[in-house]
Formats: sequence, structure tokens, C-alpha cells
Amino acid sequence: MINDNYYRRRYVISGIAIVIVLVYIIRLFYLQVIDQSTKDQADNNALVKQTIFPSRGLIYDRNGELLVFNQPIYEVTMTMREMKAGWDTAAFCQCLHISREEFNSRVAEIKDRKKNRGYSRYTPQVFMSQLKKEDIAPLQEFLSMFPGVQIQKRTLRDYTYKAAAHVLGSVGEVNQNDIDRDSYYARGDYSGRDGLERTYEQQLRGEKGVEILMRDARGRLQGSYQDGELDKPAKAGTDLYTTLDIQLQLLAEELLAGKIGSAVAIEPKTGEILALVSNPSWNPKVLVGKERSKNYNALLKDPTKPLMNRATQATYPPGSTFKTIQALVCLEQKAITPNTLYPCSGPGSTPIKCTHHHGSPVALDKAIEQSCNPYFWCAFRDLLQKDGYGDNNEAFRHRYELWRDAVMQFGLGQRFTDTDISEQSSGSIPSTKLFDKFYGKTGWKAITIRSLSIGQGEILATPLQLANQASAIANEGYFITPHLNKNDSMLTHIHRLDIQQKYFDEVKAGMHRVMVYGTGRHYAIDSLHMAGKTGTAQNPHGRDHAIFIGFAPVDDPQIAVAVVVENAGFGATWACPVASMMMEQYLTGEVKRKDLRKRIREAVLNESVKKW
Repeated sequence: MINDNYYRRRYVISGIAIVIVLVYIIRLFYLQVIDQSTKDQADNNALVKQTIFPSRGLIYDRNGELLVFNQPIYEVTMTMREMKAGWDTAAFCQCLHISREEFNSRVAEIKDRKKNRGYSRYTPQVFMSQLKKEDIAPLQEFLSMFPGVQIQKRTLRDYTYKAAAHVLGSVGEVNQNDIDRDSYYARGDYSGRDGLERTYEQQLRGEKGVEILMRDARGRLQGSYQDGELDKPAKAGTDLYTTLDIQLQLLAEELLAGKIGSAVAIEPKTGEILALVSNPSWNPKVLVGKERSKNYNALLKDPTKPLMNRATQATYPPGSTFKTIQALVCLEQKAITPNTLYPCSGPGSTPIKCTHHHGSPVALDKAIEQSCNPYFWCAFRDLLQKDGYGDNNEAFRHRYELWRDAVMQFGLGQRFTDTDISEQSSGSIPSTKLFDKFYGKTGWKAITIRSLSIGQGEILATPLQLANQASAIANEGYFITPHLNKNDSMLTHIHRLDIQQKYFDEVKAGMHRVMVYGTGRHYAIDSLHMAGKTGTAQNPHGRDHAIFIGFAPVDDPQIAVAVVVENAGFGATWACPVASMMMEQYLTGEVKRKDLRKRIREAVLNESVKKW
């Protein structure tokens, strides 16, 4: 009989052998399938894979004017495994006009896996980027002296005009978060960092290609592998046609020179943004190339905050421009009729003063024309206290919320979520919760919040929202979300207001009277049939802000405009003429009022505004 101990030992030995074989199989599978570095090492002995970078899509205005294009640049890459002993570092540094210390620093950064997680000795790593042709010419001549070094052609953004920086955005080098988030990117790649460049990054960037080259036994390139059958061509990015009218954009930027403010123009019927200006701004070229980081930091430290897009991110009390919405909501909720009369004692009126004497009593059309504060306070009070509710009870609170909901229909107090404009502020239309927090649930009533009636107090709006407000009035009850992509049909993004069309006729008539008899009359052009509303927003930190909204022509609106000039005083003095010339430019193709244009252009209202 076989010894049981030896019999059992046979199974143990067999098990050990099987385990050893399995370990080898697993190790081979890891090296050949999972561990990419081994494959890279094998491939790089015979093959070189060169990335072919696509040209970024071009950007045009609504009329086909080229705004953003590409210029060629070069980058130097290194494959560390191929940089063998005797590699002439001094000669290499001389070719690129860099010091030995800078060379060592760049190489150390490449090898630092905390900064460069994709580092491999077997794949090309970016050593220097954004070099011009003259920068790499000496290196190109002696490239054979430096095994492991390659010169890669890429592109960099360039601009036709020194305008629209906030809208267009910029392109910069990706960071590790970008690489972790999207496998398309590798160290040294570029992507849109803000504006349209960021919003439409995937459309504009295109698709990378690859070219596979063979080496001989000495590592010298011998041409395409398999006659290029495995190569993949790069696919250029898709061009972007914007809604901007670059000539209108240029005019608005010219008129706002030396001032802090913004201007937004919209085509009411489509929601297409014709101009979107924020000043101070900068020449887009300063955020291109090797100087990008230095210039960006300088812009960041500028006390006038040029990097802030005031057109979409700054918020202001809308002032008297809000009276147009107040009129529509009060009409719809039957607090007033077009013929309702309220008294006005001019500067002697209480609890809200009027800025001037204009006769009393006044009806709605004259109240809009003369921007009568007491009229809109009385209308607001009667809306909140309708049916005799003067105290803060449930009926009063319900009427306030109805008023707030009606106001927010115009796009105020919230971001536009169905748009391609990423940098936005929501503004504010205060809720009952806010006032409860300030005054207690029963500690406030109509007179407490009377400033809201004339667009002051806790109401805040962005210039983009104000331009959209003008569009909604021009369209007599609807707006299409403001947007910047001309090829993106936004007709499904229509927002209809729960206000009867006949009330818009009344408000539009009053706004037309502003430009004929009221505060805007000095800057109107009769043949263009303009409608508008000036505003002066109180500013606790200095002079008041000048505001204007308007549209033209009244009967068939083609353009709606909002202009804000900070610390400028009356809306009629500064914001109105800027908006008026913008309407003239868009509707007629030129500004004939040369003296007015020169006066506004050369006026410097803020000495701290720099030209970038």
C-alpha cells in the first residue's frame, strides 16, 4: 500500500507548481496587457507615434467677418529614454537661448510625477511650447545632434480686432483637473478657458490625429510605418458663427472708452446678441502666447476689475427703467388702468419725491414720459393693498408674491439657464422671506418697501437682463433666451409673459414719448422711431449710475439696447446717447452725428481705467 504521507505530498507539490504557473501567467498578462509602459518600451524601440494636432475652429460674426483665427507655433518635446550619455546639453541650450539652470528646471518638472502624472520615459514630453518659427530655427538645423528631441507644429489663436475679449474668451494650457476629467487632453494641450472658447470647446478643438514612423537599429527615423496605413489624420475643429455684429461691438467699445460700464444689444425677434460690451476690457492678444500668465495676473490685480464681465455679472438697481415693468404688472393685476390719475407735488411729494415739476395729476403715459416717482409708488401701493388690505396679512403677502412672480417673468432675479453665456449673475427680486428676515414676519408693509416701486432698494439686475427686458416689451409679451451662437436655433426657448398685449401698447407709447418729449428727446432720431427709458440708479459708494433701455423702430423692433455707465450721474446724460448711437449704427449702417460721437468717445469719467 502506498504511503499516505507521500501520496498526499504529491498533491501539495502539484498545487505549488500550479500556483507558480498561474503567477507567471498573471505576470505576463500584466506586462503585456495592463502595464502600458512595457508596451511603450517595445513599440518605441521600432516605432515613433507623433500626435498631429488639429487646427482650432475659426470664429466669425453674424455677417461672416472673421474674428478669431490661428497662427502656427511650435513646441519642443523630449523622449527621456533616448537622451543617452554624451547628449550635448550646452549646445541644446544655446540653440534655444536658455540657461543650463532653466534646462534643469524644465527637465525636473517633466519628471515630477506630482506635476506630470502622465510622465513616461518612453513617450514624448513637452519641454518648451508656444515658440515662433525663428525661435526653433537654430534647433531645427542641428536637430540630429539631439536624439530624443522632436519639434511639433501647433497653432495659437490670433484676432482680427482688438475687441469682444469678454465674449470670445481665451485659450490656455490645460491643468491636471482638465486631464483627469477628459482623456482627450495631455500635458501641454490647450483648451478654452472662458467665454465662447470654453462654452464651445468640444466643437472648436477638433480631433487629434497620429502619425506612426519607423526607426532603424540606430534609432534613426526611416519614414512611415506600413506606408501610413495605420496613421490617423487630424480633424479640424468646427467653425463658430456668432450672433455678434462686430461693427456695432466696436462702436460700443469706442463710446465706453474711459468709462466703467457695459452695453448689451439684442435682436428682439430672435434673442440673438448683437453686441455685448464690458469696460474696462483688453486686447484679446494679450492673453495669447508666452506672456499669457504675466498679463493675466496683471489684469487680475487691476483695481477696475477688467476680467469681470460687467454686462452679465455686475448687478445694479435698475432705477427708473424698472417703471416699465411696474406699469405692465400693475395694469395686468388691475391695480391701475391707463387712465388712472395720481397726484404729484414734484420734489415736495411724500413719501417718495419726484425729481421735478411736470404737472398734476398724471396718467400712465405722462408718468412714463416724465418718470414720475409718486405715480409708480401709488400704483405699487394700490396693487399690494388691493381690496383694502393695508396691513401685513396673508392676503397682502399673497399679492406681493404675485407681484414678484410677474416681475420675474421678464428674466429678472434669475440666471438664464438655457443659454450659451456661462458667466452670469442672477440679480435679485426680493422674496417675502428676505423681508421677514429683516423686519420680522409682520414688521413690514407697502410703505416699508416703497423703494421697489421705482427700481431701487433690494432690486438688482444685470445689463443683460435689462436688455432682455427691453426685448420682451418690444415683442409685446415674449422673449427668446439671449444667446451668442448664430447656428443654434433658439425658437424653442421662447418665454411668454402672462400679460395682455394691449398693455404693452400703452407702455410702448409711453416709452416713445420719452424719446419725443421726455428725458431722451435730445438724442432721438425721428426717422428711427425710438422708444426708451432713462434711469439713474442710486449708488451708496459714489456718484449714481446712468442707465438706459430702449428699442427701435417702435412698430417693428429690430434692436433692443441696455447701457449702464457707472458713477456717471443721470441716465439721459451718458447712457442714453451711447444707446442712441448704437441703434443708429445698427439700423442705418453708420453714425452721422459725428460731434456727439466724438464728445462721448473722448469723455473720460474714470481716470483709473487702463487701456489693455
